Amino acid sequence: MNNLSDLHIDALAEVFSIGAGRAALSLSEIVGDEVRISVPSIQVINSKDINSATLLLNDGRFGAVSQYFSGPFNAEAVLLFAEDQALKIVGDMMGSQMSIEELAEFEHEAMCELGNIILNACLSAMADIFEFTLESSLPDYTVASADEILHRLKTNSNQPYVMVLHIDLTIEKRHTAGNLVFLLSSSSLDSLISHVDQFLGKIS
Repeated sequence: MNNLSDLHIDALAEVFSIGAGRAALSLSEIVGDEVRISVPSIQVINSKDINSATLLLNDGRFGAVSQYFSGPFNAEAVLLFAEDQALKIVGDMMGSQMSIEELAEFEHEAMCELGNIILNACLSAMADIFEFTLESSLPDYTVASADEILHRLKTNSNQPYVMVLHIDLTIEKRHTAGNLVFLLSSSSLDSLISHVDQFLGKIS
């Protein structure tokens, strides 16, 4: 696919792992406890081929933080967590003993902050390592079903490629799994591959 090799995937995994580490440090300061975030795997596929299994989606509802990035390549980034897990993360961020119903009042603001931290940490790591500049929009948070999310990801003809990062997030010994999804046009994917090639050329 667009000359994307295993070496490219390995390089991107390393870059995003650095970004995840930065995000974990920032979140640790907010929750007052150790936070660990890892990126165990990355896939790049055609958006039409994405399905529930790709994103490990069940029949529940999911919180989605979306943000647009522009620069040498343009992308929409979407951070996905099951909503019940999102609310638990909100509880950790609020540092309170609120009920799920009470936490829901702060869900939008807290999840936007979480998404902003994780997305910007990952993208800033990429920008630093590949030596370019990215601009970002403000984050937006919505709650949707798996079918609604898949429909949105599969029907954007301007961005036919999807890069999926599976995320493991641990706060206070509680493990949460999520996904970070980048929607890319063909030209944006080509540009990203070109920057990875330049980086690999420097370290080889």
